[in-house]
Amino acid sequence: MSTTDRFDDAEPPEAASTGDTLASVTRLLVDVEEGNDEAWNQIYNLVYHDLHRIARSLVRQHVQPGISPTSLVSETWLRLARSQFSARCRSHLTSLIARAMRFVLLDEARRTLTTKRGNNPFTESLSETHELAVDSQLEQLLEINEALERLVRVDSRLARVVELRYFGGLEEEEIGEILGITVRTVRRDWRKARAFLQSQLDNHPTHS
Repeated sequence: MSTTDRFDDAEPPEAASTGDTLASVTRLLVDVEEGNDEAWNQIYNLVYHDLHRIARSLVRQHVQPGISPTSLVSETWLRLARSQFSARCRSHLTSLIARAMRFVLLDEARRTLTTKRGNNPFTESLSETHELAVDSQLEQLLEINEALERLVRVDSRLARVVELRYFGGLEEEEIGEILGITVRTVRRDWRKARAFLQSQLDNHPTHS
């Protein structure tokens, strides 16, 4: 699969949260703002299933050998906890989670590639072809992130759409709710963002 094909095939996983669950999360966020720290644990339990489902999709898509869906969820939540984040509402929380997952994946990709490059490049491996394929995908992930950072400077909303859909695995309706735009606008923004990213990746090919 070529680098640009990734954006053609990127489809967010089907949303599984019920209206009751979303309402419960929103109420618990209010409790957090009122000083109920235990509410964070309750929120985590409510959203864990969806987080794990999204994490499974992301790990399969990015083929990161050093991270599992469970560890991705755990690292994401720990990153948020360390940042002492504050979410205004359920959609804001979803946006923060999507960003945190993105950075966890990027950090793991950098760590994996740095570790491998520190080893003897002439060491033979029975799975050398597989390893090269994995390395290429990790490098592509970093290239995509660099292109996304360039998109932020051009149009920050388009970059948010990519972050929420490509890294956060969110549905168009969810993205529209978070950004305060219509589904039609989300689709138009996604097309624009994908075209920009593909052109950037074509001009900045993955390093061999």
